[in-house]
Amino acid sequence: MKVREMVWWWWIYIAVAVQASIKGEDYVTYDGRSLIINGQRKLLFSGSIHYPRSTPQFYMQNFTTKIVNLMKSEGLYASQGGPIILSQIENEYQNVEAAFHEKGPIYVKWAAKMGVELETGVPWVMCKQTDAPDPVINTCNGMRCGETFGGPNSPNKPSMWTENWTSFYQVYGGEPYIRSAEDIAFHVALFIAKKGSYINYYMYHGGTNFGRTTSAYVITSYYDQAPLDEYGLLRQPKWGHLKELHIMIKNCSTPLLQGVQSNFSIGPLQQAYVFKEGTGACVAFLVNNDATKNVTVQFQNNSFELLPKSIGILPDCQNMVFNTAKVSTKPNKRITTLTKMFNEVDMWKEFKEDIPNFLDTSLRSNSLLEHMNTTQDKSDYLWYTFSFQPNSTCPQPVLHVESLGHVVHAYINTIFIEAGHGSHDTKGFSMDIPITLIDGINNVSILSVMVGLPDSGAFLESRYAGLTKVTIQCSESYIYDFTNYTWGYQIGLEGEKLQVFKEQSLEEVEWSEIDDSTNKSLTWYKTTFDAPIGDEPIALNMSSMQKGAVWVNEQSIGRYWVSFLTSKGNPSQTLYAKIVGTMCLAHSSTLLEIY
Repeated sequence: MKVREMVWWWWIYIAVAVQASIKGEDYVTYDGRSLIINGQRKLLFSGSIHYPRSTPQFYMQNFTTKIVNLMKSEGLYASQGGPIILSQIENEYQNVEAAFHEKGPIYVKWAAKMGVELETGVPWVMCKQTDAPDPVINTCNGMRCGETFGGPNSPNKPSMWTENWTSFYQVYGGEPYIRSAEDIAFHVALFIAKKGSYINYYMYHGGTNFGRTTSAYVITSYYDQAPLDEYGLLRQPKWGHLKELHIMIKNCSTPLLQGVQSNFSIGPLQQAYVFKEGTGACVAFLVNNDATKNVTVQFQNNSFELLPKSIGILPDCQNMVFNTAKVSTKPNKRITTLTKMFNEVDMWKEFKEDIPNFLDTSLRSNSLLEHMNTTQDKSDYLWYTFSFQPNSTCPQPVLHVESLGHVVHAYINTIFIEAGHGSHDTKGFSMDIPITLIDGINNVSILSVMVGLPDSGAFLESRYAGLTKVTIQCSESYIYDFTNYTWGYQIGLEGEKLQVFKEQSLEEVEWSEIDDSTNKSLTWYKTTFDAPIGDEPIALNMSSMQKGAVWVNEQSIGRYWVSFLTSKGNPSQTLYAKIVGTMCLAHSSTLLEIY
């Protein structure tokens, strides 16, 4: 990770038109009401799956230009007859803009200008950027944009919600965030009632953080609570309830996009939003902000009962056809079926990592090096090693280790003694471990492990991870301080360097039968299995393991950390993968168990 003055997130977002494909070139612009496609205002819903990110500032313009040119070369922009109607530059930069003082606004203007000058033929947006320069549209991200969005920064720009968070990313040690179908529907309807014309769900389809792509402490599964879960399966009632809401709103597009809006109070915590169009079309949104009780309201000489925290939609301003809190879709439950057991010892082979000591290392420093800058993200793992010989008696030594993340494994003379870790909210931690020293030279090897890189904030390049202090206390008055000492470093594990998860590299190490030793840390395991018949998604149940990583057919399906329990005593995730099963196909699987 190169040190740079400012960290700027590159972000390009693509919205795809949801209407049927139209032959020929499409012209996309906007006014103060909505996006305009081929001269017609459009009320649009879309859903996110996954997207690319790039952080280095000096790659930003080149990378953005490359992506835009790639889209152009394939004729994907609406101006070329393709489906792309919207692009995004940057994402939530305003959260960190103030940290860069006068340079922040300068960068915002530069990024907007750079995007516009690429001439994609479709509008550009900036999310959560109230000072987005014209013609870039400032948009809202969050769960309640109908309540939190201050609106476009120009009357000539439409009100757009680019990230409607259907859940939230889950971290190890954290419970999943369950956002109800009723809550999502309420805030979608409220945003539309306040002249919103575009809503993108983030995420609409959950996903998997394959490999080492998660941010710090984030689990491998991503937004599994979305309307389409991690495996692409319907999560009801979210899917069905939102589908009904979308149909209702789309059927009211004419008054919503062409009509005149008015809003007025119909109770102490109740509001009416009404859209009337010249031809007589009318739609009303009756909002009950009381979260505890039903209310009966009067609207156009009629009485309507509203459920707690709900919005009733009247597509003709006379009959309530939909209420956001009334769910007709029946809930479902994802069912897993056991198809294969891996509990036979003779199915597995193992390879144990050697524990390096100081003399095994070639990278040396007279201080504790920062983890991320040292590994350059080539591996999660960094060995810190040193050797010493006590110059006096040390009858009850205690090893003290302080770290700023994320995980530490301590070894004395190649013997594992203890592990510790931080959390997403508290990354720093310390360990005090009683140890046994031998006469003569003692080798201390400490493995620092990252579980993803920092995910947000200013000056990411200055974030610190890894060891910050190491001492051995012999008595209250006598302490060996190794913080500024000669250390040896090794980046990565031997199995990583040899790529033992690849078929052609399996014979690079000596695999053996699984032994009965209690120390299973830093052990690689391999096996093969036949995929179940059919095309249903397949997952590995890792509940019998603790922490490590998995490869299937040479592809990393991510990190697992089953031993990090939530406050309710449950693993944050036990099912891993999303392997697509293929009839009669043999799979090879490799596991790295750290604990």
